[in-house]
Amino acid sequence: QLVESGGGLVQAGGSLRLSCAASGSTFTDYNMGWFRQFPGQGSERVAAITWTGGSALYSDSVKGRFTISRDNANNTLYLQMNNLKPEDTAVYTCAADRVYGRILITTTPNSLNAWGQGTLVTVSS
Repeated sequence: QLVESGGGLVQAGGSLRLSCAASGSTFTDYNMGWFRQFPGQGSERVAAITWTGGSALYSDSVKGRFTISRDNANNTLYLQMNNLKPEDTAVYTCAADRVYGRILITTTPNSLNAWGQGTLVTVSS
């Protein structure tokens, strides 16, 4: 089970940190990713991280502003979001899969082994 938290309303230029608490399975068996769905539009993979935390990838739209990380001791995934822009407004969802490549090739978290319910991030201009 994956449960996101940390979303909310923030002004442009501000920061938020999202968390994703995992339970029910061995956290280190899974690579992790953050996805976002824009209002009335499709979804996008924001970032992905391997099970060790040793490698991460970002979409071009967030590179340099967002940082994905994980705390394997506490079964938690994070997404630090800095310099937020109104176009970052979306529902953010964490997802897990045993195969890293599956996270990299999809834009929809519900195609992976597990996913959360999402947390809304709203960035005002």
